[in-house]
Amino acid sequence: MKEFALKYGCNPNQSPARIYAGEGELPVEVLNGRPGYINFLDAFNSWQLVKELKAALGLPAAASFKHVSPAGAAVGLPLSDTLRKIYFTGDGELSPLACAYARARGADRMSSFGDWIALSDVCDLSTAKLIQHEVSDGVIAPGYDADALEVLKSKRKGGYNIVKIDPDYVPPKAETKQVFGVYFEQGRNELKIDEKLLENVVTANKELPESAKRDLIVALITLKYTQSNSVCYAKDGQAIGVGAGQQSRIHCTRLAGTKADNWHLRQHPKVLALPFREDIARPNRDNAIDVYISEFYEDVIGDGVWQECFTRQPEPLTPAEKREFLDGVSGVSLGSDAFFPFGDNIERAVKSGVRYISEPGGSIRDDQVIATCDRFGVTMAFSGVRLFHH
Repeated sequence: MKEFALKYGCNPNQSPARIYAGEGELPVEVLNGRPGYINFLDAFNSWQLVKELKAALGLPAAASFKHVSPAGAAVGLPLSDTLRKIYFTGDGELSPLACAYARARGADRMSSFGDWIALSDVCDLSTAKLIQHEVSDGVIAPGYDADALEVLKSKRKGGYNIVKIDPDYVPPKAETKQVFGVYFEQGRNELKIDEKLLENVVTANKELPESAKRDLIVALITLKYTQSNSVCYAKDGQAIGVGAGQQSRIHCTRLAGTKADNWHLRQHPKVLALPFREDIARPNRDNAIDVYISEFYEDVIGDGVWQECFTRQPEPLTPAEKREFLDGVSGVSLGSDAFFPFGDNIERAVKSGVRYISEPGGSIRDDQVIATCDRFGVTMAFSGVRLFHH
């Protein structure tokens, strides 16, 4: 297939639209559905992310994308009972790939609603069954087991978008795009992200355990395919908070930190014990949990929309209880796609349990940022590389 006609571009008024190969054939085959313009942007960006994660860490990887940035990304580490509960996986056996997808989807379930999924490995039945019960636009993978493909084809009344990609495809060295009639060309970002980028530890605390190195690699590879400015909080082999496309670095740090806090608070005993009605669908549960955790819950506690989700009115999770729970969080890693210009980013990150950081360095205030890390006992490595993505 040399080209594929799209229904329209970014918006319905932008027609005609297509994807096509400059030379040779397209590296993808559409097995089901009719993916759109944004779907393919998500598909190609997310595929690069999971392929790189798998190569870097040797584990199956998955990503959940929305609007050309990851809502979540992860490798296939086993899930605790608590994570299985908050990710709605049920009690069945999960393959490593299924664990990777559950983690990627579970990082920010609000943002992942209607996501595009990328899988580093051939999609198996275990993974397909998880995808089956989530609201999603489509999936890209290097292949699909026959039983998994049948499960996925049943989604969206048979219209679910399923794309197979050639895992051996290597794109040209130069990337070209057109904006306002003007062509832009640059070399592909083929920077290899590995532990070598973490060797220049500039803080007094030099401790950097293997688990933190793994999580920092997850964060940095995630950032490589996130619209800039961006920061990523990671823990236990998965992103837990991504701040994308903000004009200010501190706003990235705050946004991603709030998402990381929400990920942790979903594991609070009061949240785990919320008295949901059995017939409440997952998206409504996610929305209700988000409102329950938020600072606005007491303003809407009597709102019928949310009360309909519960068999009884839940006891509020107070600000003091949330702060006490989050104060017990530690061992979180944080990556930034460019340098932190001020120490306030570190101060905010520490409130979300950050202990390990990787950023490029190069700010005129590096000394201030390092001093702030030292004040909190944070380990920070200067990677020396910027990861802007536009």
